[in-house]
Amino acid sequence: MNGARRLRCLLFALCLILTAILPSVSEGVLKRGSTGDEVKTLQRKLKQWGYYTGVVDGIFGSGTENAVKYFQRTNGLAVDGIVGTQTAKALGMTLSSSQTTASSNSSDVYLLAQCVYGEARGEPYKGQVAVASVVLNRVKSSKFPNSIAGVIYQSGAFDAVSDGQIYLTPNETAIKAAKDAMNGWDPTGGCIYYYNPATATSKWMLSRPVSLTIGRHAFCH
Repeated sequence: MNGARRLRCLLFALCLILTAILPSVSEGVLKRGSTGDEVKTLQRKLKQWGYYTGVVDGIFGSGTENAVKYFQRTNGLAVDGIVGTQTAKALGMTLSSSQTTASSNSSDVYLLAQCVYGEARGEPYKGQVAVASVVLNRVKSSKFPNSIAGVIYQSGAFDAVSDGQIYLTPNETAIKAAKDAMNGWDPTGGCIYYYNPATATSKWMLSRPVSLTIGRHAFCH
């Protein structure tokens, strides 16, 4: 009986350990103590965007955790230092065991629509597609992050992220504009910048040659 009880206790303890471990695996979470290529990708992104100054070594230590918190705080996310679904999406990362390609594509459309709605609602439809196109053109450019989420959440890139309008629910027009841009319509002809001349204050931006104007936005290469 004593042996049987000991065995049951050991099995119970094993179940508790597995319960603690398995959620982080199935949910695709990166946190302090994580290691590997996904951590390296995380560190490269954070370093490229100015949130992380440490070594890209694939080890999720205190420096990486602080960088993740900095990114979360800057972009209106829950500040816990853990890269779960929302933070991964903001970083343009798909963690192991987290999303299918189809759901990822759907998330990209919705996030792009949120950007369009936050930046250009009230603009002509062509102008909304143009704003979405600028995001996609940045994804293609080596000067910018290589994902829609990475471009949109790049520090200081879009006012809608800075003032929180990125989290508004996009209307059907914004969603359609995002889809049209993703399907290849680019009214800007490859532009990677735009601004409102009436409100822009950046001397560098105002000095760039304007390729075209749609509604209140000037578009530049």
